[in-house]
Amino acid sequence: MPLGIVVVLFVARSVTAMADVAGPANEARLSQDSLFVSGEGGYHTYRIPSVITTRAGTVLAFCEGRRNSASDTGDIDLVVRRSTDGGQTFSPTAVVWDDGPNTCGNPCPVVDEASGDVVLPMTHNLGEDHEGIIIGGTSKGTRTVWVTRSADDGVTWSPPEDITAQAKDPFWTWYATGPGVGIQLRLGLHAGRLVIPCDHLVAGDTVNYYSNAIYSDDGGRTWQRGAPTDTGVNECQVVERTDGSLLLNMRCWTSIQSIVRAVAVSDDAGETWGALDFDAALPDPCCQACLIRYTPSDAEGPPLLLFSNAANAERRIRMTVRLSEDDGRTWGRSLLLHEGPSAYSCLARLPDGRVGCLYEAGDGSPYEGIAFARFSLDQVR
Repeated sequence: MPLGIVVVLFVARSVTAMADVAGPANEARLSQDSLFVSGEGGYHTYRIPSVITTRAGTVLAFCEGRRNSASDTGDIDLVVRRSTDGGQTFSPTAVVWDDGPNTCGNPCPVVDEASGDVVLPMTHNLGEDHEGIIIGGTSKGTRTVWVTRSADDGVTWSPPEDITAQAKDPFWTWYATGPGVGIQLRLGLHAGRLVIPCDHLVAGDTVNYYSNAIYSDDGGRTWQRGAPTDTGVNECQVVERTDGSLLLNMRCWTSIQSIVRAVAVSDDAGETWGALDFDAALPDPCCQACLIRYTPSDAEGPPLLLFSNAANAERRIRMTVRLSEDDGRTWGRSLLLHEGPSAYSCLARLPDGRVGCLYEAGDGSPYEGIAFARFSLDQVR
């Protein structure tokens, strides 16, 4: 089946309320719904959540629909649900990209405020090529980088365009966009630049992952790749700080510091990164996490950032949202969303000022489904 856009709707299960696990004081205000339930809608497992609010206020919830198993490879489609009422209700699931038995995933959308378009970078590989053989150089194909865009708030999507030559060094093997969300810069000489956090491995090295960014100065039409970080980190998220620098927050991979999050700073809009540091305030079980701005980088008032992850140094449990009031230098407030098994997550500011968190969670396993929590900033205490 040729690569191309496929839009297919299936009738999703009615959204059911999840139990409020954040404490009795929050029961009236913390709303949680099951958006994607593994085993339903023709998919064995749903994974890799991404959520973003468009310029017009539509909330788009993306993830991977894994047809036949929970594996990271095989027949995987990129799917989306839309909300036009601030995340209270969502449309049935639509398929953004289906390439037959192959793997389409790692959503990392960004909104271009100039056009209003949602620009969606993502990755692809043959379904028969799992990560290990791609890294080892014995795969039939390789990992490729693609982008699609929507001019109608996620109703339709353009045919995916292959940007591998722009985004990926020929000597890199494994490659991933995000997953999570990208950003658009508001400050400095590169205001308007789209920045997408990524990670990769270099040919001949099967251990040492690196984070990096790709960026576009023309609304996502063309892309350039930035320099890698120091080694030992992979999946990452990025924000613009109020001084114009970029803060990259990364999953540690090979270091003894893998029980916490790594960070690095760019002073040139994502083209290069400073030395790795480690944030002891952010325990992490070697898992993806999300970092976003709540207030724009050019807004007056406290520079508010939000961070979500499975906040445990050993296990993927305790999905927690944290608030920083100083551009990510300290994290003084938090909200527990789910005490039990949980893993990947993504955050978005909703049109009414509340926050949405789309995250993997379950009772016995983190991969039983993907929940969507809505809460106000003052609930992060």
